[in-house]
Formats: sequence, structure tokens, C-alpha cells
Amino acid sequence: MDSRSQLQLLAKYNRWMNQNLYACAARLSPEALFANRGAFFGSIFGTLNHLAAGDTLWLKRFAAHPACRVALAPLAGVPTPLALDAVLYPDLAGLQRYRDWLDDLIIGMADEFSEDALGQPLTYANTKGVESTRKLMPLLLHFFNHQTHHRGQVTTLLFQAGIDPGITDLLALT
Repeated sequence: MDSRSQLQLLAKYNRWMNQNLYACAARLSPEALFANRGAFFGSIFGTLNHLAAGDTLWLKRFAAHPACRVALAPLAGVPTPLALDAVLYPDLAGLQRYRDWLDDLIIGMADEFSEDALGQPLTYANTKGVESTRKLMPLLLHFFNHQTHHRGQVTTLLFQAGIDPGITDLLALT
């Protein structure tokens, strides 16, 4: 499987898992959804919100790369989150609509890559303003790995709240 196909699979997995986790989260009461469960971002909602904020930050960085400009052009009007825990939407329904939109952008982005583009550099600044230059492919792998890491936290928090998110393996899509 070439790199582009791998990224397309990761983008589809991202959307599939997000749809599943949001459906599970919607079964919780607002109190359970927002309860501080001791996770790094506090609650199930806080962790889902962090994923959307982090994805927005990375997608806005990727939008500066020639290989991503067209697919990510709709992000131009979206404000850049000022912090990794910046609340993007105060409720699950609003956050889910935004998440679905982001996931569509991610799939569109993955569909547009060429193998050559994945080896090209991207210069970006992190949230502290520190500039870095790295090849696009490792940055994309970090992006998808970050999502998987925090979705793993959400599945644990859901289990603790009495909700079984079911199968979460990437292999379920292949």
C-alpha cells in the first residue's frame, strides 16, 4: 500500500471512529458528558473538544502546504484556536457538526496527495510560536497518531461511564 492509500485509510478510520464516539457520547446525560473524570482534558466533552481544536490547528498549518491548499481552503474563515483546550462549541451537537465537517476536509485532503508532495517540507509554528520545518508525511502521521491517542482516552472514559464503544480497531475497516 502506498503512502497516499495509507493516509486515505487513516482519514476514513478517523471519521468512522469519531462518528462512533460521538454517537456513544450522545447517550450520556450532560452531567456525565461534562463530568471531570481526571483525564488530561478533564471530561469526555473536554477530550473530544481538544481533538477538534488540535485538528483545527494542524489543518490550518497543513493548509499552507501547496498539496493541501485546495482541500483545506474552507478553513480560511475558521478562527485559529488560541489554546489546546479552547472551547470551540459549548454543546455536543455543535461540536459534532464541526467534527463531521473537519472529517470531510481531512478525507478530501488525503485524497489529493501525491507521493512527491508527501516528501516535501512544511514550515510551521507550534502554539508557543516555535518554528519547525519537517517533511509533510511525518507530520501527517503525527496528526493521525494524536487523534488515535486521544480517542483511546475517550473510549476509556466512555467505559468508565458505562458505555461500550464496541470495536475500535483499524482492521475493522480493511
